[in-house]
Amino acid sequence: MSSPAALRPQSYSRPRTALITSADSSFRNRVRQTLTGLRWQVREAASGAEAWAELEATRPATLIVDNWLPDLDQREFLRDFQSSYPEVELLHSDGSAEPASPRGPHRQELLYALRRSQETDTAVWNASPVLEVVRSEEIAVNLPKPPVRAGLAEAPVAALASAVSDRLPELIGSSPSMLEISRRVRLVAPRTTPVLIEGPTGSGKELVAEAVHRLSRRDRKPFVALNCAAIPEALLEAELFGHTRGAFTGAVQGRVGRIESADGGTLFLDEIGELPLALQAKLLRFVECGELQRVGDNETVRVDVRIVAATHRNLSTQVEQNLFRADLYYRLAVFLVRTPSLASHMEDLTALVDHFLARMGRTMPVKRIDPSAMECLATHTWPGNVRELEHVLERAAILAGDEPVITSAEIDFGQPVA
Repeated sequence: MSSPAALRPQSYSRPRTALITSADSSFRNRVRQTLTGLRWQVREAASGAEAWAELEATRPATLIVDNWLPDLDQREFLRDFQSSYPEVELLHSDGSAEPASPRGPHRQELLYALRRSQETDTAVWNASPVLEVVRSEEIAVNLPKPPVRAGLAEAPVAALASAVSDRLPELIGSSPSMLEISRRVRLVAPRTTPVLIEGPTGSGKELVAEAVHRLSRRDRKPFVALNCAAIPEALLEAELFGHTRGAFTGAVQGRVGRIESADGGTLFLDEIGELPLALQAKLLRFVECGELQRVGDNETVRVDVRIVAATHRNLSTQVEQNLFRADLYYRLAVFLVRTPSLASHMEDLTALVDHFLARMGRTMPVKRIDPSAMECLATHTWPGNVRELEHVLERAAILAGDEPVITSAEIDFGQPVA
């Protein structure tokens, strides 16, 4: 078998880029490591939706796609891909090429990387019936022995368990609580049912709302978000419902509100528990009849909008305290989804760290995290949940400077020094 050095050309006019699309992170890692050694630039996508975003951003020379995608039908994905990017070489994870795909000048390097991936996986499985996938150096998880992947040597590779395969790409982690959220979103998304998302601040409520929209029949229409706690009460009504010219001081021209701008799509009302009682009554009328009235206008406008609301408060308790209208609560809470605090699903910490570091690697050199830093993260209580984790990792990557590895010295939780 040829060595990487034998395959490596002597000079390059420009870096070659490959996009690896697979829900199997271990497969992506193995192929990425080999291609990086051959001086390829490698991008990764865990789903079809992520692949489309990467394709638009990077325009790779080659796309390597797995035989299963967690969110899209592979045949439809390939058909749309070849229609949109006919110039991009397309290889399957088993090394086969689509008949209509152009043949790139470096096809042998790509096939070599895929063969190496298969051989590495075979060696691991021959050594042990259980594969230990090491993500952050010494941080590891055990997965059951996967099924065989048809391919170059008919070698088995690590595959996701059937429950994990149902996880939405927006929601990182395979803990029972995260899988339950994915299950609920998949059940409710195709319907028009209002959804209420409850969970602590920073736990990913907006990501859940975006997933509901993406999997619905409204996905080609607008997804409009409004944080009810971020708009001054005096302006919130006009922001929601719109206003006519001269409706109030400073209204020099009319404006369409957030509800109307979401016509045909999804309106995400974040922190709905902060909505003043007077506005709750107006919102209730819209939810009941689908009609709204702009501030300063006598005419009503009919709008087709699905409402997804979110709050860090317990709205049922607020209803008991007369802080939230019971009739509006029951209209919004037809289907409940609860996002957990990070402290309640710490088994997902490694996956979340990997995800955020990989995402930061799109705009800066990719960094790894050593076991001492991982231990610091594992012992923190995370009052700010997943959002806090993302900020801590971004801060650590900046503090690490040009060093490729984040250590415990760069882990700063932003707490005041005593």
